[in-house]
Amino acid sequence: MLGGMLRHFRSIDRERFKRAGIGREEEHQLNRFVRGDEIFWLDSANPAVAAYLSWMEALRLGLNRRLFLGLFDYECHYAYYDRGTFYRKHLDAFKGNTNRVLSTVLYLTPNWQPRDGGELAIYPPEVDGAPPAEPLLKVAPRFGQMVIFLSEEFPTRC
Repeated sequence: MLGGMLRHFRSIDRERFKRAGIGREEEHQLNRFVRGDEIFWLDSANPAVAAYLSWMEALRLGLNRRLFLGLFDYECHYAYYDRGTFYRKHLDAFKGNTNRVLSTVLYLTPNWQPRDGGELAIYPPEVDGAPPAEPLLKVAPRFGQMVIFLSEEFPTRC
């Protein structure tokens, strides 16, 4: 499945990727100071992507059954970061909107080396409005590695 997803990702014409924005609907904006990646939303047209989405659906149902998270659907996209691009520290949930409970990141970065950069920094939740300076964890973007975290609780930076 992972190899098929990587082949699919590589087969997509870069012009089909769209600049990633911040905010939703009328508050949506493109801001390279905050976020510089490009995204391509996934659907089940490709067999490898369909297998991944099916696997994620089984995971969603299992998490709901065991952890009572109330996850209603799953959406995902490829994110492409050119060298030197980033996504500043942020929460993956929109303020006042509880539709995003969990965030998942699946890395399709073959042959990643520490000098390549691109680690995902996960920070502890803010306490009394004071953001912590140091991340709890830094996750290397190694091929096939997945990270799952609470969207509204843990700020991240990539």
